[in-house]
Amino acid sequence: MPNTAKSLKPNQRHFLDLDRLSKEDLRKIIDVSRALKAGTHPFAKSKPLEGKSLAMIFEKPSTRTRVSFELGMKRLGGDTVVLERESSQLGRGETVADTARVLSRYVDCIMVRTTREQKLMELAEYSSAPVINGLTDRTHPCQLMADVMTFEEHRGAIQGKRITWSGDGNNMATSWIHAAAMFDFELNVACPEMLLPPKDVVDWAQAKGAKVRIVNDPTAAVAGADCVVTDTWVSMGDADTSDRHNMLRAFQVDDRLMAAAKPNAIFMHCLPAHRGEEMTASVIDGPQSVVWDEAENRLHAQQGILLWCLGLI
Repeated sequence: MPNTAKSLKPNQRHFLDLDRLSKEDLRKIIDVSRALKAGTHPFAKSKPLEGKSLAMIFEKPSTRTRVSFELGMKRLGGDTVVLERESSQLGRGETVADTARVLSRYVDCIMVRTTREQKLMELAEYSSAPVINGLTDRTHPCQLMADVMTFEEHRGAIQGKRITWSGDGNNMATSWIHAAAMFDFELNVACPEMLLPPKDVVDWAQAKGAKVRIVNDPTAAVAGADCVVTDTWVSMGDADTSDRHNMLRAFQVDDRLMAAAKPNAIFMHCLPAHRGEEMTASVIDGPQSVVWDEAENRLHAQQGILLWCLGLI
């Protein structure tokens, strides 16, 4: 047998970004996640991942990603092992490729929360186990699966609906753009000129026929919106400067901005939140907020992703 990890598990399914999966597979994951939450899926009462193990690599701090993946894996019968920056060799002399080769011999799936997208891609290239993108500086696809699930719980099918993003064109904005193309909804992205989402992502989505519009006026962007979304003004790794805050101040989601959307529009935020910055307390703690459902749904969406990666759905 060749001495390569790739020869051991050649049929892995990576969950790297929404644009890399089919619309059908993304929909399957959402539907299974909702059934697991409702307790109507057969796997909700069994242990389909018994004997399976998940390695979780954290190069960035985490609350929701760690808890949701760990509990999700254990509820499905599997085991987890956590590798944090201080307790692993990744980035401390051992190459990403070697880490991938070694972990592939131990575990059935790898989740990584890292900085550069290149680390994620290199891990996937050399891993014979499925690799899941738990977050990079460029995208956050697991969060988007929970967000789509949450929207559909509250407002029905997301297809054809209008979502508005107001704030920094960061990794969450990028994944919302991917989602607009894959789930067929309209997306208005309101960002300062200096903090726009990556042009190649916008071009990709528009080439796919997605209704993605980039604007500078948040009030115009929320007109007719079914959902308003924002994120922290300072992502992990970004410089916390007064210039950034000054640029984003006009994009704060407050009661006035929510009032410009549809009367029954919902508010989303992936957390952690900073009241008085990207949104006001009256919005995130108000009746239109579905933030806590959104946070809970990370658990259920992660279970759907794990089942898909391991070939059970």
